[in-house]
Amino acid sequence: MTTTANEPALQTMQVHRVYIAAPAQRVWDAMLSPEWTDRYGYGGFVQSDLRPGSPYLTAPGTGMQEYGIAGPIIDGEVIESDPPRRFVQTWRMLMDDGLKAEGFTRLTYELSETDGVTRLTVTHDLTGAPTLAVLTSGAADDQPGAGGGGWPWVLSDLKSLLETGTAFSRTG
Repeated sequence: MTTTANEPALQTMQVHRVYIAAPAQRVWDAMLSPEWTDRYGYGGFVQSDLRPGSPYLTAPGTGMQEYGIAGPIIDGEVIESDPPRRFVQTWRMLMDDGLKAEGFTRLTYELSETDGVTRLTVTHDLTGAPTLAVLTSGAADDQPGAGGGGWPWVLSDLKSLLETGTAFSRTG
């Protein structure tokens, strides 16, 4: 692959890691329960029983609903669930026809806790999804209307919420 100085190399396998001063179970709950998932990042309500083979949907959160966004924004299937250590799913963005057409990707959350600090590693296999890869990487962070900071932004916001009680995306 050839890229210019102004164009980031497309990473089809993205690995994002954050350390959160919270127990692994609390991080797990914040990532996968609707009581938490609308409180940080782009917001949304997870709808799944989190059992392997079950559907996984994210409905638009409060903020998205205020802008008239309806229907599921993410869909997929639960592949593996080992609370609070590992969660694997297929993941497809539905908010844009082009992103939807890129199909399902594979998303893995791995959590390990030491002395009350959880290391959360998110691995997103974006093979065949080049537009989604740019969005989730955070490469579009400085481009108005381009989807924001992707996984780095979402994970930083989750960390803020769990450590301070307030997500930075919900202040001001």
